[in-house]
Amino acid sequence: MIPLSPGRLQPEAWQKQLAQAVSDPAELIGILGLPDALLPAARQAAASFPLRVTRHYLGLMRRRDPQDPLLRQVLPLLAEMQPAKGYLEDPVGDTAAALGAGILHKYRGRALLITTGACAIHCRYCFRRHYPYAEDNAVRHWSQMLDSLRDRPDINEVILSGGDPLSLSDARLRELVDELDRIPQLQRLRIHTRLPVVLPERITPALVGMLGASRLRSSMVIHCNHPNELHPSLKPPLEQLRNQGGVTLLNQSVLLAGVNNDPSTLVQLSEKLFAFGVLPYYLHLLDPVQGAAHFDVAPARVQEIGDSLRENLPGYLVPRIVREIPGEPSKTPFGKL
Repeated sequence: MIPLSPGRLQPEAWQKQLAQAVSDPAELIGILGLPDALLPAARQAAASFPLRVTRHYLGLMRRRDPQDPLLRQVLPLLAEMQPAKGYLEDPVGDTAAALGAGILHKYRGRALLITTGACAIHCRYCFRRHYPYAEDNAVRHWSQMLDSLRDRPDINEVILSGGDPLSLSDARLRELVDELDRIPQLQRLRIHTRLPVVLPERITPALVGMLGASRLRSSMVIHCNHPNELHPSLKPPLEQLRNQGGVTLLNQSVLLAGVNNDPSTLVQLSEKLFAFGVLPYYLHLLDPVQGAAHFDVAPARVQEIGDSLRENLPGYLVPRIVREIPGEPSKTPFGKL
């Protein structure tokens, strides 16, 4: 990879907005008119896992409501500091699945690239909140990562993850996609991202054109947990990805107590996603990462939710309820846990 020259490219509008993300708990509480009593706990929890949230996402939250489902996903709480049995720093076995620096291989035919540690938003339930991004990401180990892929003819799909791969500039992503295009056994490219939901401007014409020009068949799995996250401004760029870029759009959610652990919310989410041209894909059970135990949903409640979704939605709008178990050859459906 040829490094991009510093100062050669001017920041795009989305990059300027990303740079203005809120990282100070006092500013978050002030913008939303929340009780000042929340501030000491938020500062303490943010010291170990920093707060970060885009102003677009903040604008979707209800003011003066500490229980707003979008706020709960980003507000640091003292509950994160409480140890919980069975909750780990590496809950999905990323370390054991490392094929090389910046690359994970868990499932047959697929490899996942840790493209960056950067995100537009720090979700408090993030299963990689303890991941050593500084030492292990694809940009840092570019040549080694590509060599690992070239040496594995059994891998035909690459998944860009992180962090959030769309935190990278279009120029950097183009370099990566061009290199992947040249690896003959690769057939599919998948991008896992939260950025379109929290900053719709990230879907640029350059990104759409890049994916449309690649010989790899592309899909994008966005991460949306609640219908309130789907702002009308997201609909046109998603349409461009589908119609101009030929990108298949899917969604994965995480089942979170106090956010979306009721059937009516998830029914609304599936229906709204479809209206935006996105198919529900997975509803993940919480990965047991240290600091997130307060988001867990009891199995009996999961069963009720699953039954209700099947009763109230057509089959193609029912997400598969799954859990990732380290060492298993695929995601594990809830009924087989």
